[in-house]
Formats: sequence, structure tokens, C-alpha cells
Amino acid sequence: MTYDLVIGDRAYSSWSLRGWLLFDAFDIPVKLHTARLYTDELPNLLKDFYPSKTAPTMRTPDGVVVPETIAIAEELASRHPEAGLWPSDPKVRAIARVLAAEMHAGFAALREYCPMNLRVSYTDCAPPAAVLADLKRLETIWAWAQKETGSSPWLCGSYSAADAFFAPVAARVASYNLPLAPAAAAYVQAHLAHPSFRRWRAMGMIDGADQDFYRRPYPRRPWPGPVPLAARPVDGFTSENAACPYSGKPVTHVLEIAGRRIGFCNAFCRDKTVADPDAWPKFMAIYQP
Repeated sequence: MTYDLVIGDRAYSSWSLRGWLLFDAFDIPVKLHTARLYTDELPNLLKDFYPSKTAPTMRTPDGVVVPETIAIAEELASRHPEAGLWPSDPKVRAIARVLAAEMHAGFAALREYCPMNLRVSYTDCAPPAAVLADLKRLETIWAWAQKETGSSPWLCGSYSAADAFFAPVAARVASYNLPLAPAAAAYVQAHLAHPSFRRWRAMGMIDGADQDFYRRPYPRRPWPGPVPLAARPVDGFTSENAACPYSGKPVTHVLEIAGRRIGFCNAFCRDKTVADPDAWPKFMAIYQP
């Protein structure tokens, strides 16, 4: 038995990103159930996850439905104490929980003005005063946490649930080129380089069509995170590997990278790898044996 997790569009659903990180970043297996936002897919899917009405929603192996990321974090931490979702030191753990709680309930102006969109980065979004105030508050609590815990680049020692809660904020800062002090900007860069974040964004880049709700008329710039290796999808079945590096199934789709052809069992496996090859250890084990 395993966990089930309902998520929305990876490129846009900031709460889903947070929920998924609570599994992937802490090596907890999960089965995903995806639904497109602004359609009937999510409410129809959630009929099997009563009484939830939001994504993400978790169902535990023993059948308990747990909506809301703060509840998911606490439940996973109690069931998997070895995973390290919260720091083991009581003081540091208290600080981490303070941070997660404020993120869960606050920063409404930032959320509304800068909805998460992992597919673009803008040169400037002219943030209003309320958004700038939210950014100052982030600088304050991040600096406080790192001073109290002696941590860098994360807030409370090793990467914890508190950091997972701020990953969507890092995405917003990157997408809208929001102004931050150098220390806070360095914390954002740590998120953009985190392996789990990179995997989620890679999947988000190819996970369905663009959502019109998130379009903005601002000038664009390159994504400010790590630059992916250059790869492209190609036709045919010829590849240096006979089995998909992720599933072990026969190759049906192929990418080309640095003159080499590497195959996968479906288009999604191939295309998420094209989006950011470095993010996928099982692929890199083939590409750089």
C-alpha cells in the first residue's frame, strides 16, 4: 500500500507543488492523481477523496483523507519520523513550524498579484506596495530563522517542511523578478537549484497546455534558475538503451543530447527529461555512466 496525492497543473498549482515536495524531497513513495485546473476534472476526481475540495489532497495507506498541506506535513512527519520533515532539535523545529504556519495563512497580496507560473519569467511586474510589504516580511522571517538556527542556505538546518512551504514563493520571485535583499535572493536560488523543485518544474513545462488565467503582458526574460542541458525530442525508436530508465519498459520515444540518442517508454518520460536532463538521476546515470 502507498499514499495517494491529488494535484493540479504542475506549472500553476502552487499548493500542489508544496504537497508533492513533502513526498519527493523526503523520499516517501506516492501515487499521483492529476487534474486540470479550471475544468471539471478536479471536482470529479475529489469525489473519491471526500470530504476534500482542494488540491493537494492526500490519502494515507489506511484510507484517511488529509487535505491542506500543513496537515499533510504533520501527518507524514508523525508516520515517517526518519524522513526528517521537521528538524529534530526542539528549538529549531519550533521555528520551522512558525515559518510554515505563517506561510500557510499569509502573504495574500503576493499570492494574488503573482500567481505561480513556472513556464515564464518576466523582467518586471511593477509590484504594488502590498506585495513589496509581503517581500519585506519574507526577508525578515527568513533572516530571523537563519540567524536563530545558524543555517544556510536553508532556514532550519537541512531542507525541511518549512522550506517546502516556501518553494512556491521562490517560484513567484523567479517568475516575476521580485526584488529581495541578497541573503533572501540566495535562499530563492537554493530553491531553484533543488533537485525536487527542478523535477517538478521540468514536468510542469510539458504538463498540458498553457492556462490563460496566468498570462501576463510583461516583457519576458530567461528563467533565472540553473540552465538545463540542451536536449531535443527526435523521431524513431533507435537508442543506445533498450529500456526506459524510469520504468524499465521498452523504448518507444527518443531524445537526442550531445549527439547521443536515449530512449523512454512514453512521451511524458522523454519530454520531462528534455525539459531538464540534469534533474533526473536515473537518466544521468545513463548519460554519464
